[in-house]
Amino acid sequence: MKRVSFVALCVVALAVVLFSGESRTAEAVTCNPVELAPCSPALMSSSPPSSACCSKLKAQQPCLCGYIKNPSLKQYVNSPNAKKVASTCGVPYPKC
Repeated sequence: MKRVSFVALCVVALAVVLFSGESRTAEAVTCNPVELAPCSPALMSSSPPSSACCSKLKAQQPCLCGYIKNPSLKQYVNSPNAKKVASTCGVPYPKC
């Protein structure tokens, strides 16, 4: 009886671990700021972002903190236009 209880407890614990929290089945993202080139017109002016820009921005979302911390990119990624582009594309601006 003790063995059955132990096995049942292990199965329940495994189920909790597997089904709790977010599912992380997405592929790893390669951070490459050049991928955000379609966003250049929107970042440099007040023009709205293109669908290609939004698509690339969503794909590069996990990389944004790294871009913000990069002195060469910070001025572009941390600008008011960048925040507006992110908002328009539905990408939350990161708090790093």
